[in-house]
Amino acid sequence: MADKKFVTTATLLDMKRKGLKVAMITAYDFPMARIAEEAGVDVVLVGDSVGMTKLGYESTLPVTVSEMLHHTKAVKRGLTRALLVTDMPYLSYELDVREAARHAGRFLKEGGANAVKLEGGMDVAPTVKELVKINVPVFGHLGLTPQAVNRLGGYKIQGRLPEDAERILTDAHVLEAAGCCALVLECVPADLAKEVTKRLRIPTIGIGAGPHCDGQVLVSDDLLGLTEGAGAKFVKRYAELRVQAVKAASDYCREVRDGSFPGPEHSFTSQQ
Repeated sequence: MADKKFVTTATLLDMKRKGLKVAMITAYDFPMARIAEEAGVDVVLVGDSVGMTKLGYESTLPVTVSEMLHHTKAVKRGLTRALLVTDMPYLSYELDVREAARHAGRFLKEGGANAVKLEGGMDVAPTVKELVKINVPVFGHLGLTPQAVNRLGGYKIQGRLPEDAERILTDAHVLEAAGCCALVLECVPADLAKEVTKRLRIPTIGIGAGPHCDGQVLVSDDLLGLTEGAGAKFVKRYAELRVQAVKAASDYCREVRDGSFPGPEHSFTSQQ
C-alpha cells in the first residue's frame, strides 16, 4: 500500500520502481468508495462493469457517458486519498479524437476523476496522445477488452498464440510511448504479463494476468461475493455478502409477517 498521502500517477510510478504492489478495486457509489478508503486501496476504478453489476445490462456496451459521470461523481464524494480512474464507455472515444477529449475532460472536470481508462492498442494511441495533450492521465487496457467482446467471440483468454502475444507486447510499447501512465492487462497468460511488466516503465495492473504485474484489480462485487455464481477463474471471493444479504432480507420478511418486527424496542411511546 502507498503512504497516507493522496495517491497520484507519480505515486504509481514510484511504487513500481520500489517494487510495491498497487491494490485497485472498482467502486460505483459513495458507500463502496468509503469502504475502499478505509481498507487502504490505492486506486479506485469506476468501471463500465457498472452496466452488469448495478444496471442490469448483459455487457458493458450499453453504458453511457452520462451513467459513468453519475457514478463517478458519487464515488468521488467518498474518496480522500485513493486515485480515481473512470472507464470511458463504448463509442465515447473510438470515432473522433476531439470528441474523446471532450468526454475525457468531462470525467475530470465534472466527475472529479484523476484519470480515464480506455481499451485498445495502437489503434487508440492517437487518442491517448490527444488526451495527454490536454492533461488527462490515461490508463491503457490490453488483453481481453470487454468492449470488443463481439469481435473477440466472447470473454476468452488473449495472447496464447505467439503472434497474439507479440501483438500485445507491441501494443503495450505503443501505449507507453503515446503517454499512458499505467496499463491494465486482462485475461492473458501469466508469463506474457510478466514479460510486459518487465519491459515497461509504467506500472501494469493485472486481472486474470497472474502474480507478476505491478498491481491487481478486482470488481468489488466479485471480491465481496455479491455476484451470483462462482464467476471467472481469476476471481477470489473474500466474502459471501450476497448469501448474508439474502438471509437478512428473508429474516426481515419472516418477522414482518409473523408480527415480531417491529418489537417494543423499535417502537415509540407517547412519553418518548
